[in-house]
Amino acid sequence: MIRVIGIDPGSRITGYGLVDTDGFRHKYVSSGFIQIKADTLGDKLGIIFSEVSKIVTTWQPESMAIEQVFVKHNVDSALKLGQARGAAICAGVQAKLPIGEYTPRAIKKAVVGSGAADKQQVQHMIQRLLGLDELPQSDEADALAIAICHAHHIKVRSSGVASGTRRGRWV
Repeated sequence: MIRVIGIDPGSRITGYGLVDTDGFRHKYVSSGFIQIKADTLGDKLGIIFSEVSKIVTTWQPESMAIEQVFVKHNVDSALKLGQARGAAICAGVQAKLPIGEYTPRAIKKAVVGSGAADKQQVQHMIQRLLGLDELPQSDEADALAIAICHAHHIKVRSSGVASGTRRGRWV
C-alpha cells in the first residue's frame, strides 16, 4: 500500500484528499479543503504552500498528484490556477514527493469511466469507491479522484505495462 495525496488547486479553494492504495483497492484516509482568504496573490500563494506543507507533514503521503491547468474560456483564471498549482507543487517538492499531473478528462475517466463526467458524478463515484457515509464536498471529491487516478497510473508503471494512452505526466 502507498499513501497518495491528490490536490485540486484553486486560488479561492484548494481541495485535498488522501488515500492508501495498492493501485486497485483504495482506502479513504482524509480529505478537506483550504479556504484561501487573502487580499493579495502573494498571500494566497503563501497560504496554499503553507497549508499543503502542513497536510503533507501531518499525513506523510509517499506520492502527490495534481490536476493540470486547462484554458476553457478565461485566460486570467487559468493563470491564477497555474500559480496556485505552483504553490502546491512546491510544497510537494520540498517534501521530496514524486508528483504526477493529470488532465481533468483523464481524472474523470479513471474514476467515472467517462472524461465528460460532471462534478456530481465524480462526487457519487468517490462516495461509492471509498465507502463514504456522505457525499464529499466538490473540491474534496475532485482531490480524491486525482489521488485515485494517480494510484491507477502508479500501478501501471510499477507493473511494467507500457501504454501509449497514458495522460498523466511526472514532474
